Amino acid sequence: MKTAILTLCAAALLAACASPRLAPPSSAQGWQPLSLPGKKSTQYSWTEKDGRPALEAASDRSASIWRKRMEPALDAVGEVNFSWWAQGLIPEANVSDIDREDAVARVIFGFDGDVDKLPLRTRMKFELAQALTGEAPPYATLMYVWDSKLPVGTVVINPRSDRIRKIVVDSGPAELRRWRDHRRNLAADFRLAFGEEPGPLTSMAVMTDSDNNRASARTWYGVVDLKPLSATQ
Repeated sequence: MKTAILTLCAAALLAACASPRLAPPSSAQGWQPLSLPGKKSTQYSWTEKDGRPALEAASDRSASIWRKRMEPALDAVGEVNFSWWAQGLIPEANVSDIDREDAVARVIFGFDGDVDKLPLRTRMKFELAQALTGEAPPYATLMYVWDSKLPVGTVVINPRSDRIRKIVVDSGPAELRRWRDHRRNLAADFRLAFGEEPGPLTSMAVMTDSDNNRASARTWYGVVDLKPLSATQ
């Protein structure tokens, strides 16, 4: 139960050579680092990677989030573009394994919905997570992840909470140490993962964690560019 609550807290609160630190770009407005209860924090800083402005995430047996709340919430979601550059993988990490559930790169989206229709056990976990963090978890959380082994396209239901689901968009070491650019239909991916229509988008975040495997990871994130539904029709 405790591990399930820590996972929901992560949803709720949805360092190679040293890099030069830069002032945050204009696209960084509204983004903030957020710690998780009982976890050492991953260090996030603005820098440049291969000529691109980037957010560097340095994880050392740590887990925390860099998040932007959508105010107001976005009622209809369309296409999302994001990019990441990973230094290396955590060989034993696996986002489907409750004991090894780390990822060198995640881009995360939180959605609103009718919590009252969820099972009682899930609602109780939400209430406990809110007590620990001061805010309720999203109704549903969708993550795009880079996994060490799982095939691209795999949909993973989080073993600690079925309200968190992941889609593997990069896998294995072949694409390491280069920018990986992704374009996704966020609404279609939500339907794929959850089997229902997405509610309003309330947050987006990035996360690099290595705490479960007692390892380290270093990743750079580009801009997360979310286009309203009207711009993609």
